[in-house]
Amino acid sequence: MCRSLAVATSFLVALGCAPPPTEEAAVERPNVVLVMADDMGWAQTGYYDHPVLKTPHLDAMAANGLRFDRFYAGASNCSPTRATLMTGRSNDRTGVFDHGYPLRLQERTIAQAMQDGGYRTAHFGKWHLNGLRGPGVPVLASDTHSPGVFGFETWLSVTNFFDVDPILSREGEFEEFSGDSSEVVVAEALNYLREVAGDEAPFFVVIWYGSPHSPFRASDEDGAPFDDLEEKSRHHYGELAAMDRSLGALRAGLRELGVAENTLLWFNSDNGGLPEVSPSSVAPLRGFKNSMYEGGLRVPAVVEWPARIEAGRVTSYPAGTVDIYPTVAEVAGLEDSPLPGDGVSLSSLLDEELGRRERPLGFEHRGRAVLIDNEYKIVQPDTSEDVFELYELEADVSEERDLFATQPEVAERMRAALQAFTASVEASRAGGDYPEGAVAPDQPERRFWTKDPAYAPYLEQWKERPEYASWLE
Repeated sequence: MCRSLAVATSFLVALGCAPPPTEEAAVERPNVVLVMADDMGWAQTGYYDHPVLKTPHLDAMAANGLRFDRFYAGASNCSPTRATLMTGRSNDRTGVFDHGYPLRLQERTIAQAMQDGGYRTAHFGKWHLNGLRGPGVPVLASDTHSPGVFGFETWLSVTNFFDVDPILSREGEFEEFSGDSSEVVVAEALNYLREVAGDEAPFFVVIWYGSPHSPFRASDEDGAPFDDLEEKSRHHYGELAAMDRSLGALRAGLRELGVAENTLLWFNSDNGGLPEVSPSSVAPLRGFKNSMYEGGLRVPAVVEWPARIEAGRVTSYPAGTVDIYPTVAEVAGLEDSPLPGDGVSLSSLLDEELGRRERPLGFEHRGRAVLIDNEYKIVQPDTSEDVFELYELEADVSEERDLFATQPEVAERMRAALQAFTASVEASRAGGDYPEGAVAPDQPERRFWTKDPAYAPYLEQWKERPEYASWLE
């Protein structure tokens, strides 16, 4: 079904609506905006009828695009998932073994590919791929693993999660802002888009929120609808309400700039929801953030692209953050990464529902491993032990019935596939994918910024900031 006469000819061909594209039409490429929440659980959406949270703007985006009911973060916490999105590779392959580990400079990122392909590139918000732990502080201009090093020509970034009235780094220059953190970074992203939207070059923008990561700090107005909840949950859900409002501002801004039609806007969370809030962030899924069960890995995700995606579609096709790089590369007409990846392009899924996923989704994180092959999921709680669990997700979304002993043929097939995946990851972890055949020796260790000499000049003045005070006592 063709939704607009403004659709680029190359896309009309894919939908069976037009003759082959001319050379001029074929160069019309979409703008791309990738948005990621921080610790938003799979159940925390209006379109899943959450008992207290309304997300009208995310719901509107879903109504106008493609909603994923089985979308998976690359790992069960933040930095590893961001590495999978940036590279299309399982996080342990990239050296990002857990939160705060730096992304190896030997990796090839989607931002670098887009920049080389003629896109304007920009990053706004949380980064957390530069080896620093602790609450978010402005990224230094001298940082060897800043967004600029990995392909973003423009960046306004902070090392980790950030809250109300944040201090951010504009390519190394620190700036203080007032207001909700989600609204701040969206407003800054829109300021940037007003400058570049009229250029011949398309844009690639990444917006990584700091919400609803703890500590939870919502305004009185945003917390008011949740006054019946205990304080922590009230602030948590208030942050989500503000984040949803900022998503609405982003969508409205793209329309006002006249670029929404041919902009691929992709929203997802970085890992499963949190256990300390109520109502549940993940129900009926099992587990939470840092778990390898569905509640730790399955996250909300919606893609909107009016020029190409038919409105109101919903898919149960299993997909994940490892698929974003190959998908964006294909629709932008770029070469895929030269390093072996774990994702697949979902370009065809944007046009029509697909059947079974041919390549399983693999995960390895904190010495645990998972493989998802359509309806089946195998879990290895400890990769040093020969113990496995098997679940049939379509019939048992809560992962209550371990079928490893009762379905031996499926169990053996899945175990063999999982072990092949983990062996491959082990080779990558040692640097086997790189031309040098080894990990570069200058890879820094992860560390707390409070102990990093580069931040020493700022510690005294930051003692007065509420987000840092407890860390600098």
